[in-house]
Amino acid sequence: MTLAAGVATVEALRGPVSTRRQRDRVFYTSMAVTMTLAVVYGFSRSYYFKLAYGTPVLSPLYHLHGALFTAWIALLLAQTSLVAAGRTLLHRRLGVAGGVLAALMTLAAVAMTRALGQKAPTDPAALAFLVVPFGTAIIFPALVGAALWWRRFPETHKRLMLLATLELVPAGIGRWPILADIGLLGPLGFFGLTALFVVAMVIYDRVSKGRVQPATLWGGLTVIGSQWLRLPVGNTDAWQAFARWLVS
Repeated sequence: MTLAAGVATVEALRGPVSTRRQRDRVFYTSMAVTMTLAVVYGFSRSYYFKLAYGTPVLSPLYHLHGALFTAWIALLLAQTSLVAAGRTLLHRRLGVAGGVLAALMTLAAVAMTRALGQKAPTDPAALAFLVVPFGTAIIFPALVGAALWWRRFPETHKRLMLLATLELVPAGIGRWPILADIGLLGPLGFFGLTALFVVAMVIYDRVSKGRVQPATLWGGLTVIGSQWLRLPVGNTDAWQAFARWLVS
């Protein structure tokens, strides 16, 4: 079999362009919905349905932080739905609002990190943990910025936006009650389960495209690598000094 014939066979097995596009829409919409459910379930007791659980009252900063991040999740669902419906013009217009929202979320994330640290400003373990949310304040806007930069390249843009949102998911997964029940609290639970989303993207790329897209590869490595790197960084003298400065 010639190379051209082999390529033609593979393309035929993957189906016509319209079918592949529909498959893409289903996959990315499903990923967005799954991420949303993961976050809502995680914050159900402390935020979304806190009145039903009688959890402690939240400060205005917590409510602002929750509202901004909820708006981002809602925007992700709206944007994936608009693409699925073929309404790309409105999708692009909302993208401007998404960039502004991402900037506000970054500022809120830094403020929340500082507020969390002020609860135990002299506890080395508490200061070490601050590297987790502070890392999100770096990785999330970096991936959003990259996605906006490559907005004219849909295959890259949509993957980076999904991965940027994935950076927010561990905060929700880490609050799943079921993780406490099965003894998976901590990084193994919230970082490990988050990595499964990247694995799903890699598998989908391989099956649907025949290769892992660069945005999936490098964006996925950025998310997973930075998350696990935060753990040793948090215990360094340099981070401890920075964290003490941040909460002072």
